[in-house]
Amino acid sequence: MPAKPKSSSGEIYQIKVTLLGTRPPIWRRLLVPADLTLGGLHDVLQSAMGWDQSHLHEFRVGQQRYGAPDPTGGGFGMEDQIDERKVRLHQVLSRVGAKAVYTYDFGDGWEHGIVVEKRLPVDPNLAYPACTGGRRACPPEDCGGIPGFYELLNAIRNPNHENREDLLDWLGGEYDPKAFSIETVNRALQGRRRRLAF
Repeated sequence: MPAKPKSSSGEIYQIKVTLLGTRPPIWRRLLVPADLTLGGLHDVLQSAMGWDQSHLHEFRVGQQRYGAPDPTGGGFGMEDQIDERKVRLHQVLSRVGAKAVYTYDFGDGWEHGIVVEKRLPVDPNLAYPACTGGRRACPPEDCGGIPGFYELLNAIRNPNHENREDLLDWLGGEYDPKAFSIETVNRALQGRRRRLAF
């Protein structure tokens, strides 16, 4: 019988989250409490990546799926998911190198690879969650997944593209795919932070 992961209160995970299929990669490095629920991790990932919580999502660890319960009871193929609010990060990713996939927006299919890079003690001088690194801007919502994102980038980079102005209007102005700021991400995470006292 496999050993159960020990209680991880007082432990912080350094995780790297990479938007799969992007070249160069779009990623974030985060410090999160090991006792964070997967539902809480969903909220952190939305803020850290720059998504706006307007679509369904799920986590996959091996063959097991975790997600939010469907409030309408409609299913959407989520009947075999475990409630993400009842599962803590350390229960499913208990070792360095453990991996999960987080899918956001089943239509666009944004898949994020999550890997536990380090298990760390709590630093009483830090507030968690926190972003410590990353690269590149999150794609715009509803742009058609990875293929649509690269089509969008090609169109807005080409001043002669017939749809360039319409797409820039849709984006609300300029979009810089290289833009990334740890300070901006940490401001977005600020509402999700809590001081950990151990």
